[in-house]
Amino acid sequence: MSTFKRKKAKAVTVSSSSETTVNLLPGTRLSPFSSSTILTSSGIASLDDILGGGLPLSCSLLVIAPDIHSSYGELVQKYFISQGLASGQKLCVIDDEPERFISECMWFSNGNSSSTVAPPAEDEDDSKEIDHDTNVNIAWRYEHLTQFQTTVSASKFSTDEFCRPFDLTYKVPGSFLDQATKSSQVVLLKASSDLKRVIDVITESLRTCSQEVVPVRICIPLLGSPGWGDLKPKEVLNFVYLLRTVLRQYPHGCASVGLRPSMSGDGWGGPGWLNKLSWLFDGSVTLAGFSADPSLSLTFPSHHGSFHIHRLPAPYSLRSASDRSSTLRGVSSVSGLTGGAGENNLAFKCTRRRLVIETHHLDVEGGVGERRTATAPVPLPVAVPVAVPIPAEEKEKKGTSTRSRLKGTGIAAMPVELEEKEEKEKEEPAGLHLKMRKKVTFRAEQQPDLYDF
Repeated sequence: MSTFKRKKAKAVTVSSSSETTVNLLPGTRLSPFSSSTILTSSGIASLDDILGGGLPLSCSLLVIAPDIHSSYGELVQKYFISQGLASGQKLCVIDDEPERFISECMWFSNGNSSSTVAPPAEDEDDSKEIDHDTNVNIAWRYEHLTQFQTTVSASKFSTDEFCRPFDLTYKVPGSFLDQATKSSQVVLLKASSDLKRVIDVITESLRTCSQEVVPVRICIPLLGSPGWGDLKPKEVLNFVYLLRTVLRQYPHGCASVGLRPSMSGDGWGGPGWLNKLSWLFDGSVTLAGFSADPSLSLTFPSHHGSFHIHRLPAPYSLRSASDRSSTLRGVSSVSGLTGGAGENNLAFKCTRRRLVIETHHLDVEGGVGERRTATAPVPLPVAVPVAVPIPAEEKEKKGTSTRSRLKGTGIAAMPVELEEKEEKEKEEPAGLHLKMRKKVTFRAEQQPDLYDF
């Protein structure tokens, strides 16, 4: 008999006394990977996914849009402002015309900011594509599979206050803006060449809200616009460094900054300009539109530009939360989404109702509508050209062409050249004429057959 005896496992209980509750600020939530990081939404669900759930407080985001023919960078800033207005957070907008810029921000379809706003439905253009795909009869084994998706759904981040469903066809009501301005929820400041004064205003806004415990959003839609004066690269770097220092002192604030298109390249600030500037921000992304290059617009007709990631925010950590939670970057375990290891395989498109960031890949050769199982075309028989001598009487006639003479004979008309050469006189019987040696040369234009592999 064996001397080994099985011991009974003891039940292990974990007391809930170690759990701590955190009082969250309006429009914020805790990061799923760090209890010391508080996130706020950028207003775009797909951008929140790339940032690791949202923009952390005390951090700054740089949005670069080098395309001078579009304003996608300003559109991202409008989402940032609209989300702050809907969440009840304080805003500090610095622009050449801050009143006009904030009045062009998007809003909800029902015109209010209550928490009963329904999640945004898919665009009409997207629904038509979905209906077109679902009407096709497919194999029975694929009927129960989830539909192929290229972006995250808005419901992933849509809560009562965190990420609101905005509609580009609606603008923020003027009465709501007037009320927000009177209550000092919105602080409008015109751009100035006195950068120290701008930093002082930002610092005062953050100091005022430190006692009220309200998040503050600093928005600079277009840094380097004419209202900022003739800025030098060194002045821009110093200004960004001071802004980052102020945000570290007041952890309830965050900032989103956009660049003028002419400043969004290394040609303005010298070699490595964008690299230097990106390292002074906690996060840096680029929205490069296709409108400047017609070939890109034809190659990718379903998108409006590419989305590049330069840096992602990682407060209180050496690794960004986006590396563990982002679905669009392909590091999540969510099935049914594309991605892979390429984190910069992203593109964006602006539909009638929303701006969305999606995964981006090269299309199949020839387009998705080309049938790949078709057999190679069989070459048709070609008529062999025959040289027809033209009598001397017809040569003298005017108004008759070679094509009209060969019409109805079934003979292909092609250029024929006759070369006549007299032979040297030889000793021949009398009564014989000189023989004419006729040479017929023709030229046929043939192209090689094209095959698809």
